[in-house]
Amino acid sequence: MKAIFVTGTAGAGKSLLTSRLLQWYKDNNVYPIGLNLDPGAANLPYGPDVDVRNYIDFDTLMESHGLGPNGSLVMASDMIATKLDEIQKEVDELNPDYLIVDTPGQIELFAFRSSGPYIVSNLQADVKVTVFAFDGMLVSSPINFVSVSLLSSAVKLRLKTAQINVLTKRDLVIERLKDIVAWAGSGSALEQALDGEKEIEYSLLSKDLARSLARTGFGQSIIAVSSLTMNGMVNLTAALARILNLGEDG
Repeated sequence: MKAIFVTGTAGAGKSLLTSRLLQWYKDNNVYPIGLNLDPGAANLPYGPDVDVRNYIDFDTLMESHGLGPNGSLVMASDMIATKLDEIQKEVDELNPDYLIVDTPGQIELFAFRSSGPYIVSNLQADVKVTVFAFDGMLVSSPINFVSVSLLSSAVKLRLKTAQINVLTKRDLVIERLKDIVAWAGSGSALEQALDGEKEIEYSLLSKDLARSLARTGFGQSIIAVSSLTMNGMVNLTAALARILNLGEDG
């Protein structure tokens, strides 16, 4: 079994991307299942085969502990790790080729608290990879792009897996798509774009950060995907295959 952890900023389209990956693999005659790890998810665009909400009731946490939404999310996030054995048993019984893991909407709760790295490290799978979703609407300015790139690198440091960066909502940023892809692939293109920022202090800081990422090898190309039109899914699944199957499609 190969495990794909879908991460990214809140609202980046992680759940929709999860649903598209599930459909893609089904259409290509392999057996994927979806694992929802977001206990606070109200609605999902797919039917999870394994669902953490069956083990953790978000509303009950709020009522029984007198917590607000944020406090309940923190507690629920920490509790996920305690349910890993039950989750693993469900996954093993289904015996999929691919496990697509839809992580909590608030990436900081998954990546920066202890439960997320624990789950990624201890979930039993033959190979693991992380997909980090860059919200196309959010990173359409160069400074925002650098900021989210830092978050992507932080997630990679925390989860310690191979990682693929994906630009979501491709269809909504067509006019900026060429620029965003260039920023990801070329340090000089990103610096030129940052030169156009009015706030010089933040432009210089962003340049230094971008150079540091490139120098340490954390900067990498990005794959633009539309979960609505499926444009870019061939490139994404090919990149996943290179990591998970040594280039084989199955």
